Formats: sequence, structure tokens, C-alpha cells
Amino acid sequence: FIVAFSSVYFFTRQGNKVQSLFQLHNAVVRREGKEILSIGSFTLNHGENIALLGPNGAGKSTFIHLLTREVFPLYKEEPPVLFKGKDRATLEEIKKSLGIVSSTMQDQITVHLPCVDVVCGGLFGTLGIPKHCSVTEESLEKAYAALELLGVKDLAQRDVMTLSSGQARRVLIARALIHDPEVLVFDEPTTSLDPEGMYYVRKAMRDLVKIGKSIVLVTHYPEDIIPEINRVVMIKEGTLFADGSKQELLTSSNMSKLFDVPLRVLAQDGYYSLVSEY
Repeated sequence: FIVAFSSVYFFTRQGNKVQSLFQLHNAVVRREGKEILSIGSFTLNHGENIALLGPNGAGKSTFIHLLTREVFPLYKEEPPVLFKGKDRATLEEIKKSLGIVSSTMQDQITVHLPCVDVVCGGLFGTLGIPKHCSVTEESLEKAYAALELLGVKDLAQRDVMTLSSGQARRVLIARALIHDPEVLVFDEPTTSLDPEGMYYVRKAMRDLVKIGKSIVLVTHYPEDIIPEINRVVMIKEGTLFADGSKQELLTSSNMSKLFDVPLRVLAQDGYYSLVSEY
């Protein structure tokens, strides 16, 4: 395990200056003639853990797709998106740096496969091993190491379609981890999970931070924000509503304005939760 995931990334420096992983500047996304996202300025540095918070339809997924090059901003003379300082980063370069975990991936699992094959599929961008591809012993070792990290190594040969939602979600986290990305993007990772599943997904995020991975969490539940995440970026109606420390932003007033309903924020031991005010 230590060998498989020893590639730990902290801060990449140019002189004494921290090099950014992503920079957005006047990035605008339009769909069918309608502006659905407009980001004036945003920077994500190497080694940084952040939570992207906002209501459904606010533009959180579009924001992430802008980083992963699944959508493109309007052309401008000054490039709206930079990856590691470059405006022409390839999709392959970005995929090597990012591992994506999404609750919607689970819905795409419709065939009977051993969990270890699902994890190995992360090497090919698929949910299993393509017929024309083979997996090396080294890759298999990494797959088992990832499953062990997530506490589900004993499920390696189990049919993924027989797992609970929480177990399957951890297998998908292992899949995202197998190519040793420096950043794990968790897109609504606890959707449809019971309390046990939520516990293990949140624990997984904490464990990944401990081994040097950065976390970008996309959620509308502050309960998902682990103590290791200190920065919160709020998105509302396709724009940056706020960007700062969670201590400053996760207040009853801010959350009520973000979601347009009266809410009360409770904080305890580094965790936050919401209570509706009726």
C-alpha cells in the first residue's frame, strides 16, 4: 500500500511562489444561448482541500466540468482556464491529475463484474476492463491496495451489483484512486447513502487527505465537509456567491441566503450541520 500510493503531492513552487493547479478568469459557459455559469476569478492551489457548496441547479457540476474539460468556456483573448499555468493542457494531463467519484457513476453499473475489475477500469476510464485490454500484476496490486485503503479488500471478488450502496461507493473511490491522482473530486458523494454509508465515505475522504491527496468536495450538505477542508466556495445561480474559510462562511445567515430558506447552522468538533427554521 505504501509503495502503491507513495506519490504524494504537496505544494509545487516556482521560487517562493505557490503554483496553482487551476485558475479561472472571466470564465463564462453558455448553453442554448443562455449563460449558465460565470466565474470572475478563482484559483485552486496544489495541496488545497475545498468544498463547493450550493443548491441544486446552482452550477456546481458545470463548474467541475469546466475544470475537467467536459465543457468549455467562451473564447477570450486572455485564456479563461489555466491548468498548472497552461491554457492548452490536454485531457490526458488533466485525467492523470484528477480522480472523479460521482454518485451518478453507481447508476451506470449495470453488468455483473468483480469489484477488482471495476477498480482496474479506472486505468482505462471505464467501469470495467475493456475486452481489448489487459491488466498487469502491478496494476492489480494497486487495485487491491486501493480496496484495502477503503476497507473493502475482502470484497475484491464480489459481484459489484450485490453490494450495498455504501460498499459500491467505496469501490468507486478505489477506482478513482488507482492511477494515483493528486486530487480526488467527490461529486455529491453521499447521495442515496444510509448513515453507515455516509460515515465510511466521509472517513475515506479523511484517510485520503492523511496520505497527501487533495479533496475537492461538491455538495449541498455541510455535513459532508470533513474537518480537513478549510475553504468553502459557495455557488448560487451560476456565479460565485462567496469564497473563504468555512468558519467565516458556514453561518446561519450565509446558508439561509445561499439556499433562500431560513436555516440554522450547528458546529461541533470541526463538523457542521443544518437545521431548518420553520
